[in-house]
Amino acid sequence: MAFDPNAPRKPFVARGSRVERCSSCLMAAARCLCDVRPNIKGKAVFWLLTHHNEIYKPTNTGRLIVDTLQGCRVFKWGRVEPEPAFLEALNDPRYRPCIVFPSDEDYQQRMVRADYLQQDDRIPAFIILDGTWRQARRMFRLSRYLDNIPAIEPSHTAQSRYQLRQSSEPHHLCTAEIAALMLREVNDTTSADVLDSYFDLFNLEYHASRVKREQASQITAVRERLASLVQPLR
Repeated sequence: MAFDPNAPRKPFVARGSRVERCSSCLMAAARCLCDVRPNIKGKAVFWLLTHHNEIYKPTNTGRLIVDTLQGCRVFKWGRVEPEPAFLEALNDPRYRPCIVFPSDEDYQQRMVRADYLQQDDRIPAFIILDGTWRQARRMFRLSRYLDNIPAIEPSHTAQSRYQLRQSSEPHHLCTAEIAALMLREVNDTTSADVLDSYFDLFNLEYHASRVKREQASQITAVRERLASLVQPLR
């Protein structure tokens, strides 16, 4: 499953709901990012277990991961009834799944380090609970079918650069920022740099559409940086 703009959903009535949007990337039509989607092959894939409230939000950054890396998948989260395709993915022998979540004493026995992902030739598959921090904690706690999946967290922290939603804690990163850190855990700095640049462009373009103030020089610089990173990979 990819992000489906035509999927049934409740009406989007938040700020920006009246903006004319691209039906594919959900950006304001004048800020469409479809022409710069990286679509590169990385050293890992991401499986987004997405809260139903996130599917329709144009500020969702999970879609940036899917745009950037080939092989990524999106599954709708269900508390007791996961999508059959998600369970099939978990049993696919090509992948080594890990759920990305902060460590805690209550489940310390589940936590693994990056070297766990290098024990064989299986492709690291990072499962990210795609929702607000409050939703993600609930998803992790209530989804019994996730209990036996090893958990991992980034070995480095960072301050969030996300401008479109406010978090109570500056170290609470958005989905795309977490994915970039996890790519660095598997020494895929190239893919991480591409995703970071694509995220920066998304931030700038979306913010410019909100404040109606042109940021042409910054946007041009980030577009050029993204193009310089992606071009050698094609």
